[in-house]
Parts: sequence; C-alpha cells; structure tokens
Amino acid sequence: MSASPSSFASVKLPSGLVSQAREAATPMRRSVAGQIEYWATLGRIAEASGLTISEAREAIALYDVRQAAPADADPLDAAEADFLAAESSGRLAQAVRQSVQSKRRQVVKSA
Repeated sequence: MSASPSSFASVKLPSGLVSQAREAATPMRRSVAGQIEYWATLGRIAEASGLTISEAREAIALYDVRQAAPADADPLDAAEADFLAAESSGRLAQAVRQSVQSKRRQVVKSA
C-alpha cells in the first residue's frame, strides 16, 4: 500500500512537548498538530540557514528563561537571564576573548 501525500502517521511525543504545543497553538488558532508542524518547519529553516548549534542552544535557553519569568518580572532579572543565556552558550566567553584580542592588537599598534 503506498502512502498518499495527505496520509497521516502516528508518532509518540513527550507529554510536555504536547502541552507546550497546546499552549502555543491556542493564541495562534492552530491545532496541536499544526503547531508542532509549524515548529518542525522552523527547525528545517534554521538548519537550512546555517544556524549553528551554539546559536540555537542560546536562542532556546533565552526563550526558556523568558517563558519561565512572570510577565511583570523585574528588568534586572531579564538582564540577568540574558547574561546567563550568553554565559551558558559560550557566547559571553567568546565576546570577552575577542575584546581582549582587539585590545592587544591596539596596544601592539600604538607601541
């Protein structure tokens, strides 16, 4: 039996993912399946665009931190969350290394 393009397949997904999809789907007027399809499409686009694993991890960590924060969260808490996401992804360390290297080049040029 060949599958037609409109056929469906059943897959097992973690209940937490399904719950998150349900919550995200409601304001967008999507079904749970439609929301998961949407996320899958975004994932394919991210991969095709060359998004690095580090960039993806950073974006996910930042999203998770912001989702966990209450809507009336302190702006300093948001700044700290951004810092922690940059730190956990390695982006912070990379920025510090680049800054130090740049300053060293400036010192060498001026000497």
